[in-house]
Amino acid sequence: MAYNKTNNDAPELIEKVVYLNRVSKTVKGGRVMKFSALVVVGDGKGTVGYGLGKAAEVSEAILKGIADAKKNMVKVQLAGDTIPHDIIGVFGAGTVLLKPAPAGTGVIAGGAVRAVMEAVGIKNICAKCLRSNNPQNVVKATMQGLTTLRSPEQVAAIRGKTVEEIVG
Repeated sequence: MAYNKTNNDAPELIEKVVYLNRVSKTVKGGRVMKFSALVVVGDGKGTVGYGLGKAAEVSEAILKGIADAKKNMVKVQLAGDTIPHDIIGVFGAGTVLLKPAPAGTGVIAGGAVRAVMEAVGIKNICAKCLRSNNPQNVVKATMQGLTTLRSPEQVAAIRGKTVEEIVG
């Protein structure tokens, strides 16, 4: 009797390799090559995480990055298929400006930010990388911006007002 180990309850995750880097170390016998992979994992419904995997082979580095990304997944506040408000995410020298966009706009973003947006499930957004374009800092700045987003309900609760007073 064959046993199928697939779990139908688990959500289907979107895995995107943002950046692969090959580094070499010169030793007595020559050069030793190693790889690092920056990976973004999301469910397409508001949950996303990123991870960095390092190994002697590319496929192994990607698998380690995926495992790290699954450990560091966070829930993001969404407003339909965009974000509720403008936000600037900052990490190190990387700064990312994220602006909500009306339906039909699509994802207007560079490579590293685009991978995060597609993994989280955002369909309409305008993004711009300011200052650094280092993929690691850009992904971390994007994640920092997304995690600081607040819904109108959260803002209303903090201020002690109704949602109508906040939205206008």
